[in-house]
Amino acid sequence: MRGRVSWVAKGTAFAVMAVGFLAVFGWVVMSLWNWLVPALFHGPVVEYWQALGLLVLSRILFGSLRGRGGWHGHWRSRMWGERWANLTPEERERLREQFRGRCGDHRREGEAPQPPPM
Repeated sequence: MRGRVSWVAKGTAFAVMAVGFLAVFGWVVMSLWNWLVPALFHGPVVEYWQALGLLVLSRILFGSLRGRGGWHGHWRSRMWGERWANLTPEERERLREQFRGRCGDHRREGEAPQPPPM
């Protein structure tokens, strides 16, 4: 029973902290917007709930607020790194040629080909 109470208390504390963080972050967005946008761009002043709406909209459009990259996170680069490491030299060259065909070859004359970043 004691473990269950601890779990409920931790969950409640986390929920309170999350709501508090969201409230403070919304206030910061509202303050920054109202300080910068009207003065720089002659834009409108926003209220607190509009600032929270901007946060939600930015989350939808740009992905996470946690600092990870976009919609895909880091798994995509890791997947390509593992895939590249398992290719034979012939398969790597064939893949480079496919990318050159799609994207063009932007290397300078005499420059060695570079493998894609891992």
